[in-house]
Amino acid sequence: MHAHVLSPKLVELTSRAPSRDANPHNEFLMQSRYKRMFESLDVRIETMEREGIDMQVVSHMPNYAYWADRELSEQIVEAANTAVQHVCQSNPERFVGLAFVSLQFPDLAARQLEGAMSSSGAFKGVEISSNVQGLDLDDERFEPFWAAAEQHGALVFIHPSGTTLGDRVAKYYLANIIGNPLDTTLALTHIIFGGVLERHPRLKILGAHGGGYLPSYCSRSDHGYEVRPEAQTIPNPPSHYVRRLWVDNLVYNAFNLAHIIAQVGASQVVLGTDYPFDMGQENPVEIVDGVAGLSEGDKQQIKRDNAVGLLGLTAAR
Repeated sequence: MHAHVLSPKLVELTSRAPSRDANPHNEFLMQSRYKRMFESLDVRIETMEREGIDMQVVSHMPNYAYWADRELSEQIVEAANTAVQHVCQSNPERFVGLAFVSLQFPDLAARQLEGAMSSSGAFKGVEISSNVQGLDLDDERFEPFWAAAEQHGALVFIHPSGTTLGDRVAKYYLANIIGNPLDTTLALTHIIFGGVLERHPRLKILGAHGGGYLPSYCSRSDHGYEVRPEAQTIPNPPSHYVRRLWVDNLVYNAFNLAHIIAQVGASQVVLGTDYPFDMGQENPVEIVDGVAGLSEGDKQQIKRDNAVGLLGLTAAR
């Protein structure tokens, strides 16, 4: 449920980004061995076979370019979605896709989502960032997008592109090591406290990188909800809504995954690799199998059934 493709056309379109909005993955893309992993379907499928993956949900590398004006943004979205669609149509038994949308223009994003979901069958949802130029996802301006996602049954995969922490994570690759999961934590927490799940109860939201830190420390959110009036914005404690989110198992070991399963339930966890990035994991199936005491039924949910349900696929496919 977490793997990426790359559109050279999108890279070209976003090459003129303002310096403050430069994509943090540009250095990664300059390494030729990763270019081949993006470009070669044979390499991708060989990797899937080695990892025990039958079907991969692909989305574009998280270069959303929310800084772009309306015209350029439409071109960027088209480039990303064309690349995803190409991979899916090349082998529909092995790939399904998530689309880009111009989330900085929520009305346009809603129409793009509807178009993607009804176009070719390749798309089963959308991938969005954890914020839109510093604007959090519970902002009322995004209501048209959330309403469209709920109406069309689209999976919304929240995957950060960098972090808002600035210079404090400039060293040691902390912008990704800490910054990305923390941005996911903030996005999901705003969605919960901001009442997005309360207003749209049928939303299907998947948080990357194990849902960030939220499933690991939701008890603090619950405590804040109990004692702080400004946090009492929703009718139920935050943990109630955390169990309505889905997360991938990209936490690198069975011990951490066991903790997440204990917090959110096996029904809310799916596989993730972050292919082909170096911060991904190459053994998601082994990690599930390594969780002590996990039943075969729960393992099957995480390996297949949860994803089948989220994507609206048949078990046979």
